Amino acid sequence: MSTQEPISPLCDLTTGDYDEILALWQRAGLSVRPEGRDGPAAFAQQMASGRQRIVGLRVGPTLVAVIVLTHDGRKGWINRLAVDPAYRRRGLARALIAEAERWFTEELDLEVWAALIEGYNHDSQALFDRLGYRRHDIVYVSKRTRPEA
Repeated sequence: MSTQEPISPLCDLTTGDYDEILALWQRAGLSVRPEGRDGPAAFAQQMASGRQRIVGLRVGPTLVAVIVLTHDGRKGWINRLAVDPAYRRRGLARALIAEAERWFTEELDLEVWAALIEGYNHDSQALFDRLGYRRHDIVYVSKRTRPEA
């Protein structure tokens, strides 16, 4: 696969793309819990909820960028944005975020959208800064029923 091949148009992904999505998350260095909340059953359940959309970009048959979009009816969430390291710095993340914003505003009529970014992920923080996202001083807490959840 050459990094010079053309990028396909945005495409919606389904549960049938699960293995490719998981592999991309792993190539991109995202923390994944395939035995928990990122497992095939959990993934299918999240897709069936009607509150999740997954959008990707391909080079030929290979998935090279993906974003998971969710909403709670009042706020849109940008989750699991991942770009294959060989395809970074080509505007793919920016294109996926633009599609997220379009979906949130034009199709869901949401006025607020957000993303949680790990503190060490300076590249993602800089990307969202450039796109006009405002940082908030928030303490994130979670409670899990099991470690892999």
